[in-house]
Amino acid sequence: MKRPWTLTNRIQYVSVYQHGSTYADSLIVAKVLPNSLNLNRYGFSVTRKVGGAVCRNRLRRLFREIIRSHAIEQGWDIVLIARPKAVAADYHQLDEVVAKLLSRAKLLQADNEAIDAELN
Repeated sequence: MKRPWTLTNRIQYVSVYQHGSTYADSLIVAKVLPNSLNLNRYGFSVTRKVGGAVCRNRLRRLFREIIRSHAIEQGWDIVLIARPKAVAADYHQLDEVVAKLLSRAKLLQADNEAIDAELN
């Protein structure tokens, strides 16, 4: 059984790459595209340029944990792409960068609540 919250095939990734909005940092690039579902789907792209299998799998595990720890608006396909500098970063640096990118994309639920509080 496949998890419903993951991007599972090449067509889904290509769609996000071609039609999604891009938010970049020196460690990570985030591509986001709205979907018509009531859930988010995530994909992580960590190429061989980043490092060996151990480094790539470590980054994927960190990305999964970071995404799990944030409250993100529903209905989006999100792909996180690691840049080679991400290997040297620790969890907290990656978490800060992902939060910044999701905030720029206006996907964090805390951002929307803060904006609503300012307007009222």
